[in-house]
Amino acid sequence: MEKLLCTWFGAGQMRPAPGTWASVVAVALGVLIHWVGHFPLLLVATLAVTLAGFWAVPRYTKGMEDPDRSEIVIDEVAGQWLALCFPSFGFWYAGLDATNFPYPGWLAALIFFRLFDIWKPWIIGRADRRGGVRGVMYDDLLAGLFAGIAVMIAAAFSHLVLM
Repeated sequence: MEKLLCTWFGAGQMRPAPGTWASVVAVALGVLIHWVGHFPLLLVATLAVTLAGFWAVPRYTKGMEDPDRSEIVIDEVAGQWLALCFPSFGFWYAGLDATNFPYPGWLAALIFFRLFDIWKPWIIGRADRRGGVRGVMYDDLLAGLFAGIAVMIAAAFSHLVLM
């Protein structure tokens, strides 16, 4: 069970760049979750996958020299869904229909999340260097937080300045 969760049902086995593949899978699932239950369901799913990651990663990596293995991608799913929560909330708050999740929102969340997850600026890098099983989850959650904020800044710029 821990391996299935940590590899997100095999997405972590995809090559090359399993983290990117997992992020793409996470976005597709996240948009589907948004369509089914809008922001509240996406938020609950994000919290659930985050808790599952903090539970599964230590169990799966027990005894491994390096717990931050490339096939472990539940952290990408949690971080990517956190990033998606920002535009999802905006659409929900604006009263838009749940099936209305335009591509700029989810595409920007994907791009910004991958950017922050790979670049690892500031506290994201510190969380990654912390190492250990908690570091596996923390850096991606911080990347998701930064990505979500970046999506909202980009949306504000787009709507207020470009239009």
